[in-house]
Amino acid sequence: MKHSIYQSPHCDVYYENEKNVVLVCWKSYCELEQYRTPLEYALRVIAEHPGCNYAADTRNGFEDNPADTKWVAEFFMPQARKNGCRIIWFIIDRNNSLKEELEGQQRDSAAIMEFRYIFSLDEICE
Repeated sequence: MKHSIYQSPHCDVYYENEKNVVLVCWKSYCELEQYRTPLEYALRVIAEHPGCNYAADTRNGFEDNPADTKWVAEFFMPQARKNGCRIIWFIIDRNNSLKEELEGQQRDSAAIMEFRYIFSLDEICE
């Protein structure tokens, strides 16, 4: 069962209690505070639920503003790890249209986090 945590025109954040994962569903391009605010909500969820991992539905995603890419690598990923997250799940489209963007995030944070690529939330497992 999903519990809504945050909603905006650009992104929705849910907590999926059966999988103990915070799910961020990107809907449209955004940057800076509009991009970071939902991720800050995700960090709070991770901190509140021991062992909670992170999933990003990137099927409607976009390439990040370089300043946001840097923020993800320098703030979001280390904080997610500190809060207990161990796995980042990227829900991708069949063509993995954001392959370079996602692999760049993985390269930046592979030392602290495990990355997995899936096609639907149903594929998340421990």
